[in-house]
Amino acid sequence: MLYTLLFVGLVLTGLYLYLHRRAAQHEGEDLSRFDSTPALFASASPSEGMDDLKTYIDEMFGASTDKSSPAGNGWEHKRDAFEAAGLARDYDGVEFRYDIVDVNGREMSGAWTLLPNSDATRRLLYMHGGAFTVGSDISHRPLTVQLARRTGMAVFTPNYRLMPEHTRRDIIEDARAAYAWIIENGPNGPAPLSKFAIAGDSAGGNLALMLGNWARHHSERQADAIVAFSPTVDATLASPSMKRNLATDDMLRPLLAPILKIPRLILLPEMAKRYGMSPADPEQSPIFDNLSNLPPTLIQASASEMLHDESVRFAAKAQAAGSPVSFQSWGGGLPHVWQIFDTYLPEADAALDEIEKFLANYT
Repeated sequence: MLYTLLFVGLVLTGLYLYLHRRAAQHEGEDLSRFDSTPALFASASPSEGMDDLKTYIDEMFGASTDKSSPAGNGWEHKRDAFEAAGLARDYDGVEFRYDIVDVNGREMSGAWTLLPNSDATRRLLYMHGGAFTVGSDISHRPLTVQLARRTGMAVFTPNYRLMPEHTRRDIIEDARAAYAWIIENGPNGPAPLSKFAIAGDSAGGNLALMLGNWARHHSERQADAIVAFSPTVDATLASPSMKRNLATDDMLRPLLAPILKIPRLILLPEMAKRYGMSPADPEQSPIFDNLSNLPPTLIQASASEMLHDESVRFAAKAQAAGSPVSFQSWGGGLPHVWQIFDTYLPEADAALDEIEKFLANYT
């Protein structure tokens, strides 16, 4: 009996060590030294639209089994619902002009958001969010219109390939192709570029920050400024707010709560297998890159969302490397990417006012 117990113990120990070594390959560097509790830049006062917005978020993102709701249906239904939200708005005086980006011989569509006073030599590349699975130039019109109106820039949103039909590497390839294309092309074809910015929300914020790193590494023209709304920057899901804010993030909790229940010894290798690249690869987790020599960058996140501390860490690491990256932590229970909900929340306009002032300094 004793020998049997010893044998079982040795097998279990060996299995644990194997799983630990396998997971350690995908952990990335320990970023806990960049943890802090930043002072709130602004705190939302409960506004009349918050309850209505919470109802909308639950319908769109909640863990529902009702097949009539987007949250309980397949990818196409979710994508259609996202676009319906973008189409429901009135964008008086705005032109959405479609264009094509060549990606190694394959065509990728995208749309310019243009106003009568848009300056074609001043261009902004907008990377839409949607967890890399949903979203388009249509779904994110509320943000691209706001940016076009506030900056006078010509805003282009590429429709990069989405998961699960495509891979993370496909998405990265599309983002890089859009970056290289917009430097050479405006809404009327090839044209000189005077000022250039990148912006993105959530998954698109990840791509915006990834592009900032990539351009520096590859001697492409760097952006004059970068803006990231509630970006995801660490695919290893290691920041403290991932669990601390689980109860307060109504949008991301249904997606991430089941994932966070999986032991990291199993989760990280499985994520690497699914994505075809390590969660700690800087190409999909820009926080693990060298963050020196970045363009002026502004990041906003809600203190209540699960991704909050990723932004805290990214900004602190970039600042330690000498890059002009600033972070605004917004309190008061604001949801993930609250800036898109300007019809519900006055705090969305307040946050966009800060973005407008930031971009005015550089573009």
